[in-house]
Amino acid sequence: MEEIYLDHAATTPVHPAVLDAMLPFYKEMHGNPSSLHRFGQRTRYVVDQARSTIAASLHASPAEIVFTSGGTEADNMALIGIMAAHAEKGKHLITSTIEHHAVLDTCEYLERQGYEVTYVPVDHTGTVSVEAIRAAIRPDTVLISIMYGNNEVGTLQPIEEIGRIARENGVYFHTDAVQAYGVEALDVKQLPVDLLSLSAHKINAPKGIGALYIARNIKIAPYLHGGNQEKKRRAGTENVAGISGFAKAVEIVMAQREEHRADYLKYRALMLEIWQEMGVEYTLNGHPEHYLPHILNVSFPSIKTETMLMNLDIAGIAAASGSACTAGSLEISHVLQAMNLPEAIVESAIRFSFGYGNSPEQIRAAARKIGGIVQGGNK
Repeated sequence: MEEIYLDHAATTPVHPAVLDAMLPFYKEMHGNPSSLHRFGQRTRYVVDQARSTIAASLHASPAEIVFTSGGTEADNMALIGIMAAHAEKGKHLITSTIEHHAVLDTCEYLERQGYEVTYVPVDHTGTVSVEAIRAAIRPDTVLISIMYGNNEVGTLQPIEEIGRIARENGVYFHTDAVQAYGVEALDVKQLPVDLLSLSAHKINAPKGIGALYIARNIKIAPYLHGGNQEKKRRAGTENVAGISGFAKAVEIVMAQREEHRADYLKYRALMLEIWQEMGVEYTLNGHPEHYLPHILNVSFPSIKTETMLMNLDIAGIAAASGSACTAGSLEISHVLQAMNLPEAIVESAIRFSFGYGNSPEQIRAAARKIGGIVQGGNK
């Protein structure tokens, strides 16, 4: 039985070229980038080149890129660092009800520290209201944090409009672009964003490495302490192997982005076409037009999410509920709940996400197996 991986939004397989780029740093190139001798300076050069590669992919300056341990740390660093550095202005920030828990849990932490958070709602497509954000801004608002594209339903947010409102009001704007990076064109010279989070393991690089874009001249309090790395913004010896792999993955994904976008859109259309031909009952979740091409969230009302996932795994298909798994049982998705969808839709939602290694043949085979499972559940 062929195993088909359709959970790339959770994590992606490491590209062989990325692994090759990392191996020297587990073998002969072991110097600390902060060391002055030649061993250290060789690895320092690699870190500097990688920083330039990632900066170029965003049309940013290398000095505006801070390496982190991943998207979660980047989100934490953005929110905690900005709020701490600008406490004299106020203690209020704005986010949405469908953010990744890396943002939502950080907001809850800040609330325990005495900060105030406004959670802006979304509509049934998972789209944040620009006007609701405008109305939520107060004189003491320091930061707005809205994700670029949702990791569960794929809905793209009106980032440009929100960014313009933030700038009109002198408020900093952060976007979690972890799911969008590699499939959407991100240009910080055009996008009105001040901070932007990235994660390497979503683009066929290793886990444990990410980055935060911080626009030039923005003051941010250090999130970690204990060294002068990353221009004193993030202490800790750099993960050189991870950084090297991250940069190689960026080179690959940026060169093939448009080709991959087209492939993912074809995969999406192919799945839906096969289900329609089979007469499978389903409901699409998310925005019908503005969505990340690699994420397809769909509900099969006749079969519960947990049952569907178990059957998919037996059939060799990896997918996700898009919600947290605790002690072997599924929690109801906070994203789908925030979208105010019917209970039957929320309790039967499945996320399929495409990426490196998938093929049209795999998608056809998976779609037919999925359709068969759904129809079998109807009997």
